[in-house]
Amino acid sequence: MTQLEINEQIPKQVMPITIITGFLGSGKTTLLNQILKNSQDLKVAVLVNEFGDIDIDSQLLISVDEDMVQLSNGCICCTINSGLVEAVCKVLERETPVDYLVIETTGVADPLPIIQTFLGTKLRELTRLDSIVTMVDVENFIPEHFNSDAALHQIIYGDIILLNKTDLVSPERVDDLENYINSIKQAARIIRCQYGQVPLPFIMDVGYTNPDVFAGMLETQDKHHHSDHLANDGFVSVSFTSTRPFSLTKFQDFLDNLPTNVFRGKGILWFWESQLKHIFQLSGKRCSLDTQTWTTVRSNQIVFIGRNLDAKQLRQELSRCHQFDMAELSASNWSV
Repeated sequence: MTQLEINEQIPKQVMPITIITGFLGSGKTTLLNQILKNSQDLKVAVLVNEFGDIDIDSQLLISVDEDMVQLSNGCICCTINSGLVEAVCKVLERETPVDYLVIETTGVADPLPIIQTFLGTKLRELTRLDSIVTMVDVENFIPEHFNSDAALHQIIYGDIILLNKTDLVSPERVDDLENYINSIKQAARIIRCQYGQVPLPFIMDVGYTNPDVFAGMLETQDKHHHSDHLANDGFVSVSFTSTRPFSLTKFQDFLDNLPTNVFRGKGILWFWESQLKHIFQLSGKRCSLDTQTWTTVRSNQIVFIGRNLDAKQLRQELSRCHQFDMAELSASNWSV
């Protein structure tokens, strides 16, 4: 990956902002990690938004220490003029100056209200909205995703469209998807990539976002109730935590019978059969389990996102994945 060599070009009077958006499982956190690893001397702050009760994404980031701010009140666009403004102001007020702020939205966030926050509040004089980067999972993308207003707006308002995971499909499929996106957004800036690897000067400090383009939309958006859009899209986030280990076999059976309306899953998992921490990622039909050494108390933390999910049933099925049930624990005096 090309190293970032733009530090001296960034205006010091305002803080530039890059927003990373994209549908569920498209690779936003992977791209954010690439930015953090290749930013060299650039002081980058990160704002991460979770859709759900458990903060998973921040645990999957490489260490950013104090330079990370979290918004966990559902979708980032539901915190317009309050939580988001406050979070950005906290970054601006730090004693150690920050050169750049990167915001990773949840996969069901509509980027337009976020844009409104930077262009229609006091942040307009304090920040510079530089670029909106939209990630697309070429393997799992289907036109039905655009039944979601949020997913459609992610493409329409993106300055740069990154077609990610191109190594998992044929070149012909990538060509077809690129043509389809161009039919939605004419003259789209499209970059093909794998594992979120893209030269950073292509997506940061590029000055693509033109405030005048969105000027006519701000008044209309003021009248829109952003909290309604998740319900209209039908998205549900189901979170599950436990302090007992899963059985790997039982969890595999659970995945084999997972409802088709689950689009995304991610979590930190503890298996009875292993001494390692397992990083769980589910995107479409593709599932992965990576391992790390435990540095925290062992537990299970998992989130599923989909349309019209039965939260009670999902949690019951996950409870059945435990290696031991409560009666067995009591009988054996086994503790964790």
